[in-house]
Amino acid sequence: MDRYIRQMVLPEIGEEGQCKIGKTSVLLIGLGGLGAIISQYLVAAGIKTIGLVDADTVSLNNLQRQILYREPQIGLSKALTAKQSLLKLNSDVNIEAYNVRFTEKNAVSLAENYDIIIDGTDNYTTRYLLNDVCVGLDKPLIYGAISEFYGQVSVFNYQSGATYRCLYPHANDEPTTTNPSGVIGMLPGVIGCLQALEVIKIITDTGNILQNKLFTINLLNLTTSIVDIIPDVEQREIALANFKKLTAVER
Repeated sequence: MDRYIRQMVLPEIGEEGQCKIGKTSVLLIGLGGLGAIISQYLVAAGIKTIGLVDADTVSLNNLQRQILYREPQIGLSKALTAKQSLLKLNSDVNIEAYNVRFTEKNAVSLAENYDIIIDGTDNYTTRYLLNDVCVGLDKPLIYGAISEFYGQVSVFNYQSGATYRCLYPHANDEPTTTNPSGVIGMLPGVIGCLQALEVIKIITDTGNILQNKLFTINLLNLTTSIVDIIPDVEQREIALANFKKLTAVER
């Protein structure tokens, strides 16, 4: 336990909390700017198992913000490369690399064996799919989104709380989170750290978890806000109906 002593001395964590961290599994979808940060902090914290899902390869323009990767790894699988790097950070963590896209054909089978699901993606289709799978499997979804200098974080479906569909019932409701004009490299660092923190707070049952809340930050002027998300029973039913369709697809 010497590795984790600096977080174990925190009364909110302690030895009991560290043991919980060491028994929890998380599935991270997306190993871009957010995933590159989230994965490092959770592995460093001593999570039991982390699953890494991404079918993409490392490219030169990733390196400005995806700081898990290095120039010699350009062209290589993100999932497999991330696993190799993360094992050097903490060889005690079980790391599963899935060099695949998260789709309707594999979503349920990928997610069902993990305790917490983390959204490190950048597209609406995958986010709604993630939401519906988490609602159907009754698993918390740690959400993060980034664009330019603006980011947001929330925890969906925690203890049957609000879902992603409660915040954005339709894809065109969400502010653009993949903007060709770019993203400042430090933004995924900020948002990814907050997502990783919400995971630890859920595991150790400490602090105010962003359940039914949306945290936003603008790095240009360092303004932040927390707004309420109202749970919507109808949107939960839509998610459950979609989940039933997904299970039929995978069978």
